[in-house]
Amino acid sequence: MSYLKNTFREVNNPHDFKQEYLSSPSHSFCEACDNIAQQQTSNFLEIATLEQLKRLHKNKTFSATRRKFYSMVLLTGGSVQETIGYNTYTFEPGVLYFIPESQLHAIHHWSEDVTGYHCIFDADYFLLCLKNQVKLHQYPFFQHDKKPFIHLSPAETDMVAGLFNKLKEEHCNRQTFNDDLLVRLYLNVLLIETERIFLAQHSDSDPHMPRKEQLVASFKNLVSKHYQDYKQVSDYAKLLFVNPHHLNDTVKEITGHPASSFIHRQLITEAKAQLIQSNETIAGIAGHLNFADQSYFCRFFKKHTGITPMQYRHGHRHHNS
Repeated sequence: MSYLKNTFREVNNPHDFKQEYLSSPSHSFCEACDNIAQQQTSNFLEIATLEQLKRLHKNKTFSATRRKFYSMVLLTGGSVQETIGYNTYTFEPGVLYFIPESQLHAIHHWSEDVTGYHCIFDADYFLLCLKNQVKLHQYPFFQHDKKPFIHLSPAETDMVAGLFNKLKEEHCNRQTFNDDLLVRLYLNVLLIETERIFLAQHSDSDPHMPRKEQLVASFKNLVSKHYQDYKQVSDYAKLLFVNPHHLNDTVKEITGHPASSFIHRQLITEAKAQLIQSNETIAGIAGHLNFADQSYFCRFFKKHTGITPMQYRHGHRHHNS
């Protein structure tokens, strides 16, 4: 399978998702929150039933894409066949499966009787909730070297379906941006409950992962641990005992992005979390992330987000009230 960057389209947000998959791109799965959905552009969560999505699918199969957000899918009826990463899976009822950010993904078949839930959200939406919460990349089911699914018992299926349903209900009933807090809390509960089940089933990495994917997964895991201290691709190449050019070429081949982009993304995600979840000064955050000075940190942040750290903090201040 080729992993060349321009082979796959990138799906960046709910609008792109609907354009890619649905016959009615303007369709809303939550009429009650249309106004909020239209206003909200900096972060998102969208949840729908698989029955709703199936009715609106514009094709029977879909070519591969890279989603720039996180996906969780609970299958309670029917069957689906999808490619996630380097493997193609056929899932039956009682399976909860995951598509990490930037992971290769393709839909080959959804049966006509498919039922369940489909939830997508980005990292910004997740981190606008709790101080000192677990980071998304630390959940094992969103790590590229772990199996992207779990089998649920009937009792677990009912419990997880109940959480998806409550998440959908609260999301559609919100009236203001501050009402999102409860939605975010339910998202956190869903992720925590899912992690408990996942860890009870999976303790090791996928032993069948191809060598290139193993290298990329190891690189991403190292970045998540050492991004504050090591900011150069060459630093991680040393830790992995490979040539920096080989590491960068492999990461770009597998993910479509240079290795440096994952280091930068980790730094930006941590910076956003501290800006939102703490009252630390900009200089203090710059120091915590081991930037040479506040000015360099601000230039770096604006280059990758389009706004200054202070603008980002002020734009999300209402979430902490």
